[in-house]
Amino acid sequence: MQHIRTSRFGQRAGGASALLSLVALVTGGLLAAAPTAAAQQADDPASNVKQLCATAKSGQMHCLALERTDVKQHRGITADAAPSGLGPADLQKAYNLPASGGSGQTVAIVDAQDDPNAESDLATYRSQYGLPACTTANGCFKKVDQDGGSNYPTADAGWAGEISLDVDMVSAACPQCHILLVEAKSANMDDLGAAVNRAVTMGAKFVSNSYGGGEDASDTTADSKYFNHPGVAITVSSGDSGYGVEYPAASQYVTAVGGTSLKKDSSTRGWSESVWGSSSGGDGAGSGCSAYDPKPSWQKDTACAKRAVADVAAVADPATGLAVYDTYQASGWNVYGGTSASSPIIASVYALAGAPGASSTPSSFPYAHTGSLNDVTSGANGSCGNYLCKAGTGYDGPTGLGTPNGTAAFTG
Repeated sequence: MQHIRTSRFGQRAGGASALLSLVALVTGGLLAAAPTAAAQQADDPASNVKQLCATAKSGQMHCLALERTDVKQHRGITADAAPSGLGPADLQKAYNLPASGGSGQTVAIVDAQDDPNAESDLATYRSQYGLPACTTANGCFKKVDQDGGSNYPTADAGWAGEISLDVDMVSAACPQCHILLVEAKSANMDDLGAAVNRAVTMGAKFVSNSYGGGEDASDTTADSKYFNHPGVAITVSSGDSGYGVEYPAASQYVTAVGGTSLKKDSSTRGWSESVWGSSSGGDGAGSGCSAYDPKPSWQKDTACAKRAVADVAAVADPATGLAVYDTYQASGWNVYGGTSASSPIIASVYALAGAPGASSTPSSFPYAHTGSLNDVTSGANGSCGNYLCKAGTGYDGPTGLGTPNGTAAFTG
């Protein structure tokens, strides 16, 4: 299968990013004595963002994490001020999530290649924000290869950054959740799909996938082999290249997760969101109408006869990005974004809502609870001329039905 999608963002060189300027992005965390980050967010031109993963080779997927290059990086725990970017308290307030909950649930993260520092970096992130320890020793964290063993694949700096983003977002949204990291031996769909199946075999009811590539005619075969798991909430990032559909977000069996810009404001909610992207396209959350995958019965939009992307959304804009700790060929605290952030956030919200019924279809749940979501009504990720690239009241492509307002929309 050819799964290639490019973006106008550059690639990460595998070492620490250049420090282009010091940005005053101080977030509110449990150890912070500073204002919340969202109030301090600055505009972020695309020139200050890099892809973490190199452009995918033919037949491979690429990770969808983006790295800010205009943020001062540092290592270790800082007690006097929280790191740059949004932290756990910000996400919990913005999306009305309980600080407790999720106990006994396992969120699986599926990525390619190995992050040798995954557990130690996770420990630093959680310690910084006062979250309970999540380690192999206490049974909260587990890392396996796609066969369920410890023969980990080759380490890769870009995918390691992706892994750091994913496990940190689970920690932020669902601090009590266990984390299962399944590392595929390559970025081929067959290896990543085998890792999804492994996560389900190991008991995970929530599986996040932060990667994608172009559609092709073999996607429906991959659907049945890797993503048709009743009773399991499988989330997939919608893409970072603006209007246009990626796979496996287009799978009829998954919850496709779009992206927003999330900012603190003076409203009753205290936060506002718009589509991550612009009408000129080129970057931002992916969306559109699948060329191959059939439309699920619960999707009722009229301009797309096949599967429409996305279903729901969460913060993804690097300009309003997330604090992440990553030290594998990287410099510690940074600000990451992309729909790679929104997918594990939504998987964690599903976990907070509780285990789905054994024969249920979790991707349909939000469509039965649209009133329990924050409807995103402004912004665009391209110029398609309709709701598939432009936000409005109700369903739209870039943000789906909206973003979490508590957990009610993610229950059966």
